[in-house]
Amino acid sequence: MIIIPRLYLSAVLFALSFVGIAQDFSISGKVVDANNNPIEFANVVVFSGTENDFLKGTSTDEFGFFKLDDLDSANYLIKISYIGFNPFEQKIILKGNLNLKTIQLKQISERLSEVVVIAKKPTITRKPDRLIFNIENTALTEGSTLGVLKSTPGVIVSEGSINIKSAPATVFINDRRVQLTSAELIQLLESAPANSIKSVEVITNPPASYDADSGSVINIVMSKNLVTGYRGSVQTNYTQGVFPRYNAGTSHYFKNNKVNVNVNYNYTNKKINRDQDDRVDFFNSAEIVDEIWTSNVNRNSSSESHNLNLNFDYYLDDKNTLSLTSTGLYTPYFKYQIKNITNITDINQNVEGAFTADNLSRDTKYNIGTDLIFRHDYDNSASLTFNGHYTVYNYERNQNVFSNFFDQNNNFTNDSEFNTLANQDTQIFSGKIDYNLPFNDNSSFTVGLKYSNIVTESDITKRDIIGASEVIDLNNTDAFNYDEKVIAGYSNFTKSWDKWDIALGLRVEQTNIKGESLSLLEVNTQNYLNWFPNASISHQLLEDVSIYATYKRSIARPSYTDLNPFTFFLNENNVVLGNPNLIPAYRDHYKIGTSFLDYFTIEAYYMNYDGDIVELPRQNNATNVVEITPTNLDNKVDFGFDFSFDYYPTNTWNLYFATSFFNVSEEVNFNDGFVELSQWSNYSVLQNSFSMLEDQSLNVNLTLTWVGKSLLQLQTKEDQLFSEFSISKTVLNKKGVISLAVEDIFNFQDQETLLRYGNQSSGSFVDVDNRLIKLGFRYKFGNTKLSTNERATSAEERERLKDLN
Repeated sequence: MIIIPRLYLSAVLFALSFVGIAQDFSISGKVVDANNNPIEFANVVVFSGTENDFLKGTSTDEFGFFKLDDLDSANYLIKISYIGFNPFEQKIILKGNLNLKTIQLKQISERLSEVVVIAKKPTITRKPDRLIFNIENTALTEGSTLGVLKSTPGVIVSEGSINIKSAPATVFINDRRVQLTSAELIQLLESAPANSIKSVEVITNPPASYDADSGSVINIVMSKNLVTGYRGSVQTNYTQGVFPRYNAGTSHYFKNNKVNVNVNYNYTNKKINRDQDDRVDFFNSAEIVDEIWTSNVNRNSSSESHNLNLNFDYYLDDKNTLSLTSTGLYTPYFKYQIKNITNITDINQNVEGAFTADNLSRDTKYNIGTDLIFRHDYDNSASLTFNGHYTVYNYERNQNVFSNFFDQNNNFTNDSEFNTLANQDTQIFSGKIDYNLPFNDNSSFTVGLKYSNIVTESDITKRDIIGASEVIDLNNTDAFNYDEKVIAGYSNFTKSWDKWDIALGLRVEQTNIKGESLSLLEVNTQNYLNWFPNASISHQLLEDVSIYATYKRSIARPSYTDLNPFTFFLNENNVVLGNPNLIPAYRDHYKIGTSFLDYFTIEAYYMNYDGDIVELPRQNNATNVVEITPTNLDNKVDFGFDFSFDYYPTNTWNLYFATSFFNVSEEVNFNDGFVELSQWSNYSVLQNSFSMLEDQSLNVNLTLTWVGKSLLQLQTKEDQLFSEFSISKTVLNKKGVISLAVEDIFNFQDQETLLRYGNQSSGSFVDVDNRLIKLGFRYKFGNTKLSTNERATSAEERERLKDLN
């Protein structure tokens, strides 16, 4: 009886010792690259016979060594992989401890960015406060940034302005405001390539962290440089309109465990043509049309510009990051030439006279904006960010205007000539502190402070040329100083629970403005405190049905150019002048909507403007001078209904359709009468995106945008159809991309406007140089081998590494 337990115990011990011996084998080795440098964090995986039967795995240490213990005597498949290298595979018959010694991984011939990036279709994500247009790795990225905005649903790019439907948009890049004039912004976006853009956010209800004068925001989100190492690209574009245009640039990226650098440079050389037919009906004292002035105007602008962008991140440690971003636009050459031929007739088309006016301007300007950002991340996921900004802007224009006048028999009567010299120097300072505190996964709180100061010094000198002498025109010579200070405090709160989401925000701004005309001895001051709330709420009614509502109050301050009382002469009968009596305008924006069945969205909105600032042409019937001046409207209301449909008929075809029916009414009381106008309109967009070929290397995008007859600044704009077709194809083993784009396919983008109220009557047809064919090429290069310190990478990067391995 005693012998049996002993035999049983001996058998158990013998079996356990046999198992211990059987599972005590190991596989070890060292992983290096082509230069025999050790590779850390390479994945080493062992499979039992086939790749589908995972057994165990490990990763290499900082010296490239690895060891897998406790393996049975059996047949195995070992696989060693590391991002940017061809994987190593070997079948093993393990009968004892095995040292594979040195295993050299070969770098893949195609760069990592080309291996991991798969061509995609543009996608649209709609949230209660914004629409997100994702374009990364699509055909649209082979064009210009301005071209991307033209294809973004809801965005209308017209001559000299970027709007979200009828509302002017403020443009941000990575949540940082671009401090440029409208014309300079369009110039910058047109010269900047789109290959670094990830998405475009059309934000109709910006949170309180955005400036209160950002009523409608376009935020251009740039791609993050997640891959460590160096990579770069060179690109060039040739565009044929009336005249050829050229653009060339280069982009460079570098990242390791301490720094992230992105530098982009672009050079643009272009000449743009514009033909314009104008008509003005001048009235006599009896309010009857007395003279009709018809003008044919040809405008050519030739320019060269240099654009440099820098983004630099320095990771002090896991919790502190110092960043520097800078955007520079330098235009050493800008030539603006206008040739005007005006015929004057009576109501019966009898000729009463004519004149020609030639305007030649030469500009030089530069604009450099720089941000310095420090971010600290706390252990509880909270963060504290300090942001300092400085912009310097310098502008100089030399202008010559020469006019010839003729009688009813086309005989020369006299001429006039004058020169103007205009200068402007602007500096913008701002400082911002943001603290973000997530309470949990479902709620967070953000609070911040901001101070900004805009200082502008400008002057203009007009000299009449009489004989061979220049005589200063004291009535049109002035200097203007502008100082604007804004102090803001703001907070945002977001919370999600059950099927509800809510966001509340409040911004308070104290504004102090002083404008001083030195020659006129006029001083304009404005001081006001305003509150700007915003809110959004959404509820998931059913699995595929949600409803939401938003509210936002914003302000539009008159700019320093609007308040500047200078008179800029296009010719002696067409002038642009400022208005020092402007006051800020306020907008209240309400919206409700529903999304259902994954594909459909319906919204209704209402916007009320108090004192909207618009630039109006006003004809003086006594002097026959047309003055373009900014004016406060008494009231403006914009309301409408939006419908959108976003669907994928196939895996390689995306179809997006949106339409909006809206009404705009404008009211203003001039000294000579009250004006009230209203107009219903339709905005529709149809966008098709395709990915073709087996590897989806051929991408096609077709966008059609219809803007129906509409009311804008007391003028009626006739129908327009915007069209763009773009195609791109990867070549040279996916290192190169060739692209082709065509704009205004149907020649229906020209702008026709009519102005009819009271004793104001005029019309204009503008043939814009926007029928374009663009051919582009981009070549990518660089070593995208990963660094050997994964510990410093972000969570987002680590997730990407998992996917790639």
